[in-house]
Amino acid sequence: MKLKKVLAVSLAASMVFGLAACGSQGETSEAGGESQAVGTETGAETEAPEELSYANIVLGESYTDITTTIHVFNQRTDMSEADYNGKNWDAYIAEFNEMYPNITVEVETDTNYADDAILRLQSGDWGDVMMIPAVDKADLENYFLPFGTLDEMEGEIKFANTWEYGGLVYGVPSTGNAQGIVYNKRVFEEAGVTELPKTPDEFVAALQAIKDYDSSIIPLYTNYADGWPMEQWDSQLAGTTTGDPAYKNQKLLHTQDPFRDYGDGTHPYALYKVLYDAVAGGLTEDDYSTTSWEDSKGMINRGEIATMVLGSWAYSQMVAADEHGEDIGYMPFPITVNGQQYASSGADYSFAINVDADETNQAASMVFIKWMTEKSGFAFNEGGIPIAADDMNYPDAYAAFGDVTFVVDEAAVAGEEDLLNTLNADSSLMIDAGGKEKVQQLIEHASMGDMTYDEVMDEWNAAWTSAQESNGVEITE
Repeated sequence: MKLKKVLAVSLAASMVFGLAACGSQGETSEAGGESQAVGTETGAETEAPEELSYANIVLGESYTDITTTIHVFNQRTDMSEADYNGKNWDAYIAEFNEMYPNITVEVETDTNYADDAILRLQSGDWGDVMMIPAVDKADLENYFLPFGTLDEMEGEIKFANTWEYGGLVYGVPSTGNAQGIVYNKRVFEEAGVTELPKTPDEFVAALQAIKDYDSSIIPLYTNYADGWPMEQWDSQLAGTTTGDPAYKNQKLLHTQDPFRDYGDGTHPYALYKVLYDAVAGGLTEDDYSTTSWEDSKGMINRGEIATMVLGSWAYSQMVAADEHGEDIGYMPFPITVNGQQYASSGADYSFAINVDADETNQAASMVFIKWMTEKSGFAFNEGGIPIAADDMNYPDAYAAFGDVTFVVDEAAVAGEEDLLNTLNADSSLMIDAGGKEKVQQLIEHASMGDMTYDEVMDEWNAAWTSAQESNGVEITE
């Protein structure tokens, strides 16, 4: 498979590049022996060496004398269920314990992770390992242990800059994602859509063809009610719509009216217009307030839904949701820039280690994270981009991306590392940083018809301009 990449191997830390959440809140999974109190040692006393770094760990050789229990807090509630269609936490931990039998791993999951993780982080009550929520990069050192320097980690993992600050890396991605659309191949074929759309107009026309073919099929499912899937639209905003790795963290900050119509079916205007037009044209579910994330998986597998805008992480879940996994495909988002399609790509949630955990638990946690990255097969199993630097084993999800260029956002320039976060907060747009509300409001306006699409974009532009002005941002684009 031919996969071209624009890899600066960097990413804005304000972005969490896709979510995988489902199930019930507060579940805990234990494996690897009898559970012990969180953060305590068992058996013989051991101490981690003073110099702990990801690059120096040799799995199966380093820290084999550690006996302790670590607590892992994360968003994958579905993986805590015994009947999870993929590989659940218990299965991974059992394999980890074949190499490290004396490290007990407790897993706690939360269906409202994005919000609850912030509260738990601030309280300090979260254990040893967590997936980094949306925090300012300047605060990383207050919460998390560094894995090593950026230079060291770029030789170990992809997307090393995702949670880098001051030359140190504080997070290791659980998997990588490309952004696009999960779709049912059989539905497309039966509706007469034989070529994947490459422009917004072609995509909306394909949705209309599906509705004309069978009105019982939902052409585009919004997943409005669960909220967090709305953030998947923001994840397409930069590389996918512009092909420019410098756009999000550098140019967007200094762009006047970034949501204006560029007139060529590109940039953020074209992205969100697809959603507005689909809702306004009756090409989505009848009642957006009653959508169900859990139900949507089986629905698209059975052909009751044609498309959903989600990161590539969702592909494996849709394949496993029912008996028609062979019908599930993953396509690039239909925007073409100067004859070329691009796909934003980057890290999913990233593992991090509690800076206040004792040294033994920190070492055990780093061993577990490196095992998840290099030995578990987790990224491949979840349909994601592999994280280990030398792993180029891409799953079937990327079959349609052979001529697509992957774009990884470049980091902000020196002195502007936190400017996107500031503009997001002051504008309330929260671009690619949990901005589900604005996308939900877009759906509401499209459904009610009380605001045109251009009127919504004018509001967004005004909010962005106000934030730029209040922070003295120079306009250069």
